[in-house]
Amino acid sequence: MPDRIPTHGGEGLGHSPFAALDSRGLRPAAPANPKPASAAPGPTRNRGRVDITREKAGRGGKTVTVAEGFTGIGLPEKEQLMRKVRAACGCGGTVKAGRIEIQGDQGEAVARVLAEAGFRPVFAGG
Repeated sequence: MPDRIPTHGGEGLGHSPFAALDSRGLRPAAPANPKPASAAPGPTRNRGRVDITREKAGRGGKTVTVAEGFTGIGLPEKEQLMRKVRAACGCGGTVKAGRIEIQGDQGEAVARVLAEAGFRPVFAGG
């Protein structure tokens, strides 16, 4: 039978490789809050109105949140926005015919992500 290693804690683990290290010659740590509290955030840019609607027609009873009315952005940026919205909602989505379609009733999350991106989201269609 092999020798057993004692687990009663009587002996230390031995030499620590970090015991000889010190902080001489290193820069001091950065402050926890580098920005002063008095600095106000810069003005957000207005990239235009985006309508957010909820659709069920023609989708087998499933609810889909649609963001449309983007002006001045191309397909790659719409796909990037759609990925951010999908991650925030935790659901599926796609870009079809210049509209961002997200599965489920996710209007608030879609509006939050679009507002962070500089758009002015408006809930349309009741």
